[in-house]
Amino acid sequence: MYTIFIAAFCGISLCAGLGLTGSSNWGWAVFWGIFAFLATFFGLGLCFQSRIKAIGMAMQEVMKSGQAKIQAMVNGWQMRPPGSMKQAQEALQREQAKSADEALAVAAQLDRYNRWVPMMVRQSAAIRLQLYWAKRDFKQVDALLPRALMMDPMIVCMKLARMHMKGEKEGMEKLFSKTAARLRYGQGALLYALYSWILVKRGEIDAAHKVLVRACEKMENATLKANRDNLANNRIAHFNNAGFGDEWYALLLEEPKVRMQRQQPRFGRPF
Repeated sequence: MYTIFIAAFCGISLCAGLGLTGSSNWGWAVFWGIFAFLATFFGLGLCFQSRIKAIGMAMQEVMKSGQAKIQAMVNGWQMRPPGSMKQAQEALQREQAKSADEALAVAAQLDRYNRWVPMMVRQSAAIRLQLYWAKRDFKQVDALLPRALMMDPMIVCMKLARMHMKGEKEGMEKLFSKTAARLRYGQGALLYALYSWILVKRGEIDAAHKVLVRACEKMENATLKANRDNLANNRIAHFNNAGFGDEWYALLLEEPKVRMQRQQPRFGRPF
């Protein structure tokens, strides 16, 4: 990492300069050398983080614009429905893929910081992963998953969802438990909802109920509570994560239902 090398050079140079010239004893020379290292490292880090944040904001604007277009399409279908639900879903997916492509073009600017910012490669992989996921380009998703930084619960949810899509069970419980353990109170509602949904799909109802009991102990969420009660009362058919809205459907495990309002015929008064 260039940032570390530059900071180390500054720290060592100052330490050696003060010690060898007799300007300071070696104890103080080492102290000021460490201070120079830390000041340079964090100073450069703040500079790069501000630029990276600007790129992230630009990507968010692109995705927000795309989401607004999608919402406008859905609103328009309330009055003038498309030919079929399949055509509606395909139109939504095309618009979402278009927005993701535009955001990926902006994300390409992150590559210039790969050698300057620690963990930048893994952060960039996590960002690109979400965009390729929105495009349903699972070939790219699978390529990025091993490199992506798994700090954001949403990224972990995508990995779990992908493992479920591919029928992979090994390592799923470990990944869920490890992530859930580090989340603070009130965090990770979607993570618990997803893992319980996967367990229900596998027919492991008791295990799913235990997950939801743990979830309700850690947070207040109406959907999690309703699903917990449904499983406790053997109402498995009523298990539903639709209460999470777009956050749930973004995992691509279920398709949202686009409700169309049929226009009622209007009859004028007879002459």
